[in-house]
Amino acid sequence: MPSVILSEAAKLSNNDLVAGIIENIVTVDRFFGVLPFEPVEGPAAVYNRENVLGDVQMLGVGGTITAKAATTFTQVTSPLKRIVGDAEVDNFVEATHSDTTDQEAVQVAGKAKAVGRKYSSLLINGTGANEEFVGLLGLVSSGQTLTAGTNGADVSFSLLDELLDAVKAKDGKVDFLMMHARTIRSVKTLLRGQSGAGIIETLTLPSGEETLVYEGVPIFRNDWVPTNQTQGSSTTCTSIIAGCLDDGSRKVGIAGLHAKKAMGIQVKALGESESKDESITRVKFYCGLACYSDLALAVVKGISN
Repeated sequence: MPSVILSEAAKLSNNDLVAGIIENIVTVDRFFGVLPFEPVEGPAAVYNRENVLGDVQMLGVGGTITAKAATTFTQVTSPLKRIVGDAEVDNFVEATHSDTTDQEAVQVAGKAKAVGRKYSSLLINGTGANEEFVGLLGLVSSGQTLTAGTNGADVSFSLLDELLDAVKAKDGKVDFLMMHARTIRSVKTLLRGQSGAGIIETLTLPSGEETLVYEGVPIFRNDWVPTNQTQGSSTTCTSIIAGCLDDGSRKVGIAGLHAKKAMGIQVKALGESESKDESITRVKFYCGLACYSDLALAVVKGISN
């Protein structure tokens, strides 16, 4: 069955009436405006993550140098994965119901939007199984994971401060905080409760949009962050993610990955179906995610309010 059928097409086509497309489902995600994407030659990015630094010592006159241990590294592989979907449009529908809205263009745009949303979801929740890449909640190391409380606890300034302190890859420079809209509302409540403090402190992003900041760190809303995590006796907890972005050195931060020879979301017209009067357009994204340093990412889990 094609992606668009006659009854659906009719909703987008009104005789002699200019009709637009109203997007009823909107996912807020401004993080893509700042997340760097880096090209990968081959099926995966392979890099060395600093493990233990070589030792040094204090040495007096005539002393013997014993600090000879070398810096060690851990090799990490971040594979590319594929997000793909076909937009199939009946040629009769395209020819007769595109008076105000191009049916094929609408379906291709919808597939592209779905690809973007899928990446947004995997950015947080990717497991590494079922052809998924590993998301931020899976990339964070146990040593960089904080717990709000045994059975969960409300977000607090002290928890946010502790979380920011855990990100050390850029000498303590934190580039982002990421949380569910529910948690952002709780942070706003904290700010409102401070004498003389306001919630109008914002940062203008490269896109021109503004976002709330805490301690100068932009807060990004991502509703793919789950709100049904279990912490002790609580089953409605969520997490807050903090991190720094890679600077192109592939050593200090987080970066999205894409195939070097197929950059970004690809749209390819495959032509006519062999058995049906349909046109097929494939939308795909060869992508992944890398965390070049353990100290570039930290998470506090168990946020209950």
